[in-house]
Amino acid sequence: MIVGLGNPGTQYRSTRHNVGFRVIDRLAERHRIPTSHSLKRALVGYGKIGEDGVVLVKPQTYMNLSGESVGPMMRMFQLTPADVIVVYDEMDLPVGRLRLRPEGSAGGHNGMKSLIQHLGTQEFPRVRIGVGRPKEAPAVDHVLSTFGRDEIAPINEAVESAADAVEAIIGEGVQAAMNRFNTGVT
Repeated sequence: MIVGLGNPGTQYRSTRHNVGFRVIDRLAERHRIPTSHSLKRALVGYGKIGEDGVVLVKPQTYMNLSGESVGPMMRMFQLTPADVIVVYDEMDLPVGRLRLRPEGSAGGHNGMKSLIQHLGTQEFPRVRIGVGRPKEAPAVDHVLSTFGRDEIAPINEAVESAADAVEAIIGEGVQAAMNRFNTGVT
């Protein structure tokens, strides 16, 4: 199950907080998997990436309640947390930088706090996409803002790379994907 975090609604479509949704949309496009089914308060799509069956998930609960959708869906599909790949925005990384991890804390991200609570563990793989830290604006204003003109090309490249990284996790495993995509990350 590949989960992209974001907020539903057209007013949030291009915000920093919605890069997870953008990666799901990109994977859906690449693999011809429509994400139009409604299930457990999420938009989902069923298909294959390579030889592996996948469920693409965009929770429609708003970011801070994402676990309320993902936890029940994981149990319904009889998956373990290790079978759930989560893609989301990260303020502690520069715009466009990726960081893959096999597990970890929420790091102050409310969507991840909700997932950890509802999955019952922090041991699930994740793809973090850097959206930069605000210089003066409150964090909530920053993540709900759109990217600046000079940030559009790096974030578009990051969405493509994040989709590549998800495919690598599925096909090669988390460690191999980390070795490929975490280069230059401190």
